[in-house]
Amino acid sequence: MASIYDVLRKPIVTEKSSYLSTTLNQVAFEVDAKASKRMIKKAVETIFDVTVERVNVINMPAKRKMAGVSRALIPRRHSYKKAIITLAPGDTIDVFEGVQ
Repeated sequence: MASIYDVLRKPIVTEKSSYLSTTLNQVAFEVDAKASKRMIKKAVETIFDVTVERVNVINMPAKRKMAGVSRALIPRRHSYKKAIITLAPGDTIDVFEGVQ
């Protein structure tokens, strides 16, 4: 990988991730498939200027999408690596920063 900015791909914004951020002070990101826990921790601490307590990594497998009535051509969702980052108490990451 070229830099720490290539480690984090995009934030994962779902109902579950919103619950994690409000109650457990955790944030979910889609990360590069080759990224390690140490690389993810360093990237989050550098980019967002927060203290990371813990990093959990999950490899999400590809899944088939619902194709309606016809099951002839079933597209697949891509597989990706997801990281759930636990922040230190008092630190926050605003996912929708700059969105209007």
